[in-house]
Amino acid sequence: MHRPLSKPVSMSSSRGFTLIEILVVIVILGILAAAIVPNIMDKPEEARIAKAKNDIAALESALNTYKLDNYSYPSTEQGLEALVSRPAGQPEPRNWNEGGYLTKKKLPVDPWGNPYRYLSPGARGTIDIYSLGPDGVPSEDDIGNWQ
Repeated sequence: MHRPLSKPVSMSSSRGFTLIEILVVIVILGILAAAIVPNIMDKPEEARIAKAKNDIAALESALNTYKLDNYSYPSTEQGLEALVSRPAGQPEPRNWNEGGYLTKKKLPVDPWGNPYRYLSPGARGTIDIYSLGPDGVPSEDDIGNWQ
């Protein structure tokens, strides 16, 4: 018995994209980019402020854990450094956690490259944790745990 030979696969059956289709996709992507990119690019300062608020909340949480262990917050002089290394001075941290209180074992800096500030007792609450914000000077745009 003879079997019929199969037809050879022609190149025309494996069709690719045409130049017109590729150009249409590029134009659509260009239109989307023109509409979306300016909105995203206008938001970097808002993103920095959000990061500062998240850092401050994390520092406040670590300070609350410190207080649970040691019965008081570190003094202003002991500062936020008390979260990463055992502080000297008063109040003495009787039950300081040997691993520290921050997961990264170092203090974060604010999004503008400055250290976060700490006061205990605070001027606006029991403790104040804050960033001086984009201008780097004390003013109404400071970002703190009182907000």
